Amino acid sequence: MLKISIQDNANHRSLVVEGKLIAPWAAELSSACARATADLQGREFIIHLKNLTAISEDGENVLLELMKTGVRFRASGVFTKHVVKRLAREIHRNDQEAKR
Repeated sequence: MLKISIQDNANHRSLVVEGKLIAPWAAELSSACARATADLQGREFIIHLKNLTAISEDGENVLLELMKTGVRFRASGVFTKHVVKRLAREIHRNDQEAKR
C-alpha cells in the first residue's frame, strides 16, 4: 500500500509518500506528481519520502525520472536515504559521462 498526501503553503507544495513504492503504486506516484506540479504558480515542489518500507525497481525508476526533472527530495530512514543518494550519484555519474 502507498499513501500520498499533499501539503500546500505559500512557498511550496509537498507530496508526502509513505508505504511501499512498488508496482503498480510507483506509477501512481508518477501520476500524482504530474497532477501536483500542474498548478504550482511559482512555488517549489518537494517530495518527502517518509516511512517507506520497500522500494522496487519500478519505484527506483520513477524516483530516478523525477530526479532528472529537477524534483527535490527529502528522505527519512536509513534505507530510503541510501536509495535516494545512490540514485543521485547515478544521475551525477551519467551527467559526467555525457560531458566527455
